[in-house]
Parts: sequence; C-alpha cells; structure tokens
Amino acid sequence: MLIEIILALLLGITAGTFTGLIPGIHINLISALIIPFTLISSISINPLYLIIFVVAMSITHTFLDFIPSIFLGCPDTDTELSILPGHKLLKKGFGYEAVLLTCYGSFAAIFILVIITVPSVFIISKLYDTIKILIPYLLIVSSIFLILTERNKISALLVFTLSGILGLCVLNISTLKEPLLPLLTGLFGCSMLIMSIKNKTKIAKQKITKPKTNLFRPLIGAIIASPLCSFLPGLGSGQAAIIGNTISKTNDKNFLILLGATNTLVMGFSFISLYTISKTRTGAAVAIHNLIGEFSIKILILILSTTLIAGIISFFLTIYLAKIFSIQITKVNYTKISLTTLIFLGIIVFLASGLIGLFILFVSTLTGIYCISFKVRRTNMMGCLLLPTIIIYLF
Repeated sequence: MLIEIILALLLGITAGTFTGLIPGIHINLISALIIPFTLISSISINPLYLIIFVVAMSITHTFLDFIPSIFLGCPDTDTELSILPGHKLLKKGFGYEAVLLTCYGSFAAIFILVIITVPSVFIISKLYDTIKILIPYLLIVSSIFLILTERNKISALLVFTLSGILGLCVLNISTLKEPLLPLLTGLFGCSMLIMSIKNKTKIAKQKITKPKTNLFRPLIGAIIASPLCSFLPGLGSGQAAIIGNTISKTNDKNFLILLGATNTLVMGFSFISLYTISKTRTGAAVAIHNLIGEFSIKILILILSTTLIAGIISFFLTIYLAKIFSIQITKVNYTKISLTTLIFLGIIVFLASGLIGLFILFVSTLTGIYCISFKVRRTNMMGCLLLPTIIIYLF
C-alpha cells in the first residue's frame, strides 16, 4: 500500500508540473477526466489513491503555474495578477526573484493551512448559513472596494463594467465549452503579449539572486482574505489577493508573495469547504466529491498530509525550474516567444472551445488592450467574473 501511495503522490506532482507549466492546460481539465476514466477503465483503482493524485496535482499546480505567467505572460485563471509586477521584474532581470517570491508565499501557505484547518472548520460551519444570504452584497462591496482603491475611479469603473458585460455575454453562451479559457486568456494573457510585441519588449539578462523581503504583511493579508473564497462563489484567488493587499498594503514584491500564498490557500480552503459545508469551489474539490461522496475526517487528514508533502517537493521543484527558465529566456528573441505563445494559446482555445472560443479570444483580447489604455489596475477586469456572479445571486 505504501508503494501505491508514493506512486500516486509522484504521479500527481508530475501532472501538476505539466498543468502548471503548459498554458491553457488547467487542473480542472485533468480532474474532470478522472471520473470518466475510472468508469471506463477495467483496472480497479482505490479512490484514496486517486484523491492523493488529485490533491498532489492541485497543490503542485499552485506553485508551478506562476512560471509561465511571469516568464511568458500566459496567465492561468488564478495567476493573471502576477503578470504585471512579475513582468516588471522580468524586464529588469529579476524574473527568477519574481517566481521565488510567489514560491515563498505558497510554501508558507502550506504550513499555515495545516495550522488553521481546525479553527477554519469551526468558523466556516458556524458562519456559512448567515454569510451565504449576504453573498451578492459582499461581492458588491468587494467590487466597489477594489474600484475605490484606484486613483482614477471613473476609468476603473468603466473597465470593471466593460469586462463585466463581456463576461455576462460569454458565460451565457450555452454551447460554449470552457468559457473561462478564451475569456481570461484574452483579457489577461494575449492582450499583454500583443503589447509586448508592439513595444518590442527586451528582456534583460536574468540574475539568479534571492530576494530580501518581509513575509509577515503579505501573509497576514492572505490569511484574512483567502477564506472568503469558501463563502463567495465567483471570488477567486485573484480577487482575494486584491482584498488581502488592501487589508495589508504591500509593494510589488510583497504582492507576489501574497499572490502565491493566496493561490495555494484558496485551493486548500476548497478542500476544507468540501468537508465543512459540502460545497465544491474548485475542479479538484469536485473530483474528490465525486470519488468518495461522504467526506470524513480521515479523508481530510489524508488531504492535509498530501498537501504538506506535495508542497515541500513542489517548492524545490519550482525553484529548480525557475532557474532553468531564467537562463534560457535571454537566449531567444522575446518577441518571437510572445508570438509563438500567442499562436499556441490560439490552438489551445480552438481545441477546447472551437471557433466560438477563438472569436471570444479575439474580442476579449481587444477588450484587454482597450482596458490597459486606461492605465488602471488590470484587476478591475475581474469584473468579467464578479458582475455575472452578482447578477446570478441577485436575480
């Protein structure tokens, strides 16, 4: 049994590395394939091994997915905010440091999650029935709060509204598969890549140095904001990070730590939410729910143990791969990398969402470029998810 557990863990880490490094391949896709595989496969697999695989993959993904986001400008649905501060550091030769900062945040989050699980289970179970009634109003307050933190509030409101309308249109296309892929890839990925090509961005030689920063402030913000995702559907790690940053104001480097911590904590809290209130907030949680149905304390302990081990291994794996990316990134023309990445993303979107997806990718990319011209934080484009969620819960 020990050999099978270790094998499931290593396979999960391998899969998480694959989904983290390759743009457009999300853990939700792999998680969604697990249930059909178990149904059609003639091989009987213990569900516990599959749970270990899913958790290890999910946690590894939260570490590795910042590498393509920072080095290539290819965001995941949870790493879009890392592009701006991460790309700034990359252009100055500190891309390795940028990834390392997110890695520090994720690594700290692993231990924080283990420590706060018991009190979180108690708090979430007591407050959920009250808070779920307030969900749309809390989302409205959160959205207003994000807009009010901008210097140019009118522009921020326009960007939020414009992206929100786009999100409403896209998410209401019933025949569209994987609607978030073309929507978020266009708004946060392709728009930035096109701007990089237009501006002929040149990447400085990367320095392999360790950043000096204070973990305390960004981690406090992450600890306070991340549990909100347990209550609020539509509120992902990106929005939680902005709220956390407002609670505990940080600079660009500390914001990357906060993003890393929030990304991993949100994934962890999705497992806690599944155990406590039977709500699935991530594709990984959905897969686990389908595998076992009833969630016992033993399963929660198994998940936490897997999280801890996978997190430690992923920490060192991310550092190693970030060093390779840092060395190789300056050996090729960054404009060609951006163009190649654009083509690759277009292919991924076509395969996942068809011609409609390509059209949405085109429209969302133009919307993203237009929103960038307003020179407000790109987090306001998360209106593409927040506005539809608010309307669904209000009406």
